[in-house]
Amino acid sequence: MDESLNKNPEKIEMAKAYDSSQVEGKWYQFWEENGFFHSEVDEKKSPFSIVMPPPNVTGALHLGHAMDGTIQDILTRYKRMRGFNTLWLPGTDHAGIATQAKVEAQLVKEGTSRGELGREKFLDRVWEWKNQYGGRITQQLRRLGASCDWERERFTMDEGCSQAVREAFVTLYQKGLIYRGNYIVNWCPKCHTTISDIEVEHVDSEGNLYHLRYPVKDSDETLIVATTRPETMLGDTAVAVHPEDERYQHLIGKTLILPLVGREIPIIADEYVDREFGTGAVKITPAHDPNDFEIGLRHQLPQIAVMDKEAKMNEQAGKYRGLDRFEARKVIVEDLKALGVLIKIDAHAHAVGECYRCATVIEPMVSKQWFVKMEPLAKPAIEVIKDGRLGFVPDRFDKIYLGWMENIRDWCISRQLWWGHRIPVWYCDDCGQEICAKEDPTSCPSCGGVHLKQDPDVLDTWFSSGLWPFSTMGWPEKTPELKQFYPTSVLVTGRDIIFFWVARMIFMAMEFRKEVPFPKVMIHGLVLDSKGRKMSKSLGNGVDPIEVIEQYGADTLRFMLITGNTPGNDLRFHPERLEATRNFCNKIWNASRFVLMNLEDYEAGPRGELTLADRWILTRYASLVEKTTEALESFDLGEAGRILYEFIWNEFCDWYIELSKPRLYNKEDVLARHTAQSILLEVLEGTLRLLHPFMPFLTEEIWQNLPVEGVSIMMQSWPEAPAYHEEDAVRNMTLLMDAIKAIRNIRAEMKVSPGQKVEILILAADSSQRQVLERGKADILKLAGGASVELLEAAAEKPSQAASAVLEGVEIYLPLKGLMDLDKEVARLEKEIALVVSEQNVLEVKLNNPGFVGKAPAAVVAKERERAEGLAARKIALEERLKELQQS
Repeated sequence: MDESLNKNPEKIEMAKAYDSSQVEGKWYQFWEENGFFHSEVDEKKSPFSIVMPPPNVTGALHLGHAMDGTIQDILTRYKRMRGFNTLWLPGTDHAGIATQAKVEAQLVKEGTSRGELGREKFLDRVWEWKNQYGGRITQQLRRLGASCDWERERFTMDEGCSQAVREAFVTLYQKGLIYRGNYIVNWCPKCHTTISDIEVEHVDSEGNLYHLRYPVKDSDETLIVATTRPETMLGDTAVAVHPEDERYQHLIGKTLILPLVGREIPIIADEYVDREFGTGAVKITPAHDPNDFEIGLRHQLPQIAVMDKEAKMNEQAGKYRGLDRFEARKVIVEDLKALGVLIKIDAHAHAVGECYRCATVIEPMVSKQWFVKMEPLAKPAIEVIKDGRLGFVPDRFDKIYLGWMENIRDWCISRQLWWGHRIPVWYCDDCGQEICAKEDPTSCPSCGGVHLKQDPDVLDTWFSSGLWPFSTMGWPEKTPELKQFYPTSVLVTGRDIIFFWVARMIFMAMEFRKEVPFPKVMIHGLVLDSKGRKMSKSLGNGVDPIEVIEQYGADTLRFMLITGNTPGNDLRFHPERLEATRNFCNKIWNASRFVLMNLEDYEAGPRGELTLADRWILTRYASLVEKTTEALESFDLGEAGRILYEFIWNEFCDWYIELSKPRLYNKEDVLARHTAQSILLEVLEGTLRLLHPFMPFLTEEIWQNLPVEGVSIMMQSWPEAPAYHEEDAVRNMTLLMDAIKAIRNIRAEMKVSPGQKVEILILAADSSQRQVLERGKADILKLAGGASVELLEAAAEKPSQAASAVLEGVEIYLPLKGLMDLDKEVARLEKEIALVVSEQNVLEVKLNNPGFVGKAPAAVVAKERERAEGLAARKIALEERLKELQQS
């Protein structure tokens, strides 16, 4: 950092209202141009690192990205202020299917296609598209305030990451963990590629269950099977029943005649069959169903594919050849009816697998693909959760992760695309040798032939992003970054990609680095609309974060996304919360502006005697620092935001600033004025630093106007809690505030106009309480609209026609003769008594709960018992006052 930089290069007087559009671009440019986001390796400092989940290069910022980016930015800014050697590494994913689809759509508009261009020219076009449009989302992340180290930005297909992919593939291949074979895969007829199991979205659909009669060979008997897909029956190679199903024991081993086709197929027994589903007899089509495929392997059944890659019926389908699969279903059903084979059709709701990218119904197909053997890779990735080396926040996601990993199937990693990391395997045309190499071979190592062809497929994008935490830091080279910043400190991501991405990073890291890629995975939920629905184009309920930023400001969006929710849970987006958060921004702005207006003559120097309010706010500020820090360390960002909100709005703005005004306005008592100024500045400046990770733009703009040293708030240290822990001050100030609030409530309920001064009578049994209230008379007069305040012992005579409030040990009366509606005051007291009773009931249940009394700390239990006693005394006082009014 350049120490010669001037603080606030465009310093201007704080405007009357905060305008985010005038602030955000200015400060982001200032931060980025001066290299504040960049960190060189510094082994003298403790490292803190995060890798950004790489958004698709095709993508635009959505609310999920905004939440994800905000969480990472808060943690990064916080750790940077704590003095860590901090790295937040950004980047984007090449997004194979999505990017190829974008460019293919562009080619269609131009009247051409990738087939006409050929592979090399098509890839040139994709790179052109990526260079022109691929940075859109990273520019939008800047609008959000993301303090990534943009100098280290990576792309999954840049040279370094591509080298890592090649290294990983070849290593796994040589260890026998990557193999090629015929297997049933999920085929998307529209995207023309395989997709993995977790890329299939299962959607509930209303369908039919067709009951078909299959004749038993050389018998008058028939076997009725039930199926949801009659079009695949053309590829049936068996019918299966459960081995213990008594209905079919006599048929096991016999032969059926396949209707429409005439092919003979066996009746087999397999425990997979559900005796309760349909008729308990199921047709087996190994080439078009993953479960049937497994059964077929167990029973050595042939695989007959009856569809092509367009999901149209092929030559094996006979007269139905060329028909789309759903069109073929209709024709086949009619033919089965005509033959008398179709017994009945029942309505049947079931889940249909769709491509996550284009929502086309996937078609299971047998094809030659590349796979990763998952069992040996999954074992160490399971152990790190069980032994505590890695954990999820919240920890309930540990079980979800383990449940999937313990039942994981081999991973199909090949994709029939051109855009992506091409599989580094070549085939020799001369001798048939299969060659897997880190460098492109020029000749066959077996026969010396030069007629080599590379496998046309590319790798699943999750293969390269699975290496992301260490490939981005230079692996397989031994770089200083890898030594300092790996393993990373935490991963922040949504619950929807735990299996897509998180699991793969863990098993890849355990395989290639022999250590976890991060000790913690912080999971956040999805952002839903106000009705709890997932946002989508079809529902028209999406919200554009950039539009929100332009209307409300980035800080408003950030703070709204972080607060009002608990870790791991989905967040409902309520537009009115944006208004409330913007009001909070304005509250901070106006309070800061007030403080600055009263700091014109401020000079640092010793303070005078501290008032109760001073000691109270300094104690509360110390607690704020401690609790905010604790919440951030435990990744409870929502709680940290709530704590800051409550302190700033309620304690600092609504109370301390108001209580400091008499001293600020009294320019004759210089020392008292200076003391108030000094504490206002200390608390405001420290609170702005605590708030900075959440609201970077607003806090920078205000901080730059404060009379403090430094270049930028983001380069300041995290506040240390001051040595103020005066619980007496907190207790006494709470009494004074409660008295003022009680008087305000009476005035509001009695509809006493704000300008009308009222007499205030306070009865207190405890001399220490009377003393506190006596010293706070001036504050009560000013903040409660009092004409006079009289303090008496509790034994004093109580006024008859007066509205009242009861605190613990204190009774407050406002003589409102001629102004008070007796019936209204009776109703108000009855309502207050009901509220006290409700509180007592809740507390009684708590104190009668052996779990709470036995497990909670003794001090906590004692405090709750004390509160119960206070409520009982308050109820008695309220009932007595009610009785007096009813008798008057």
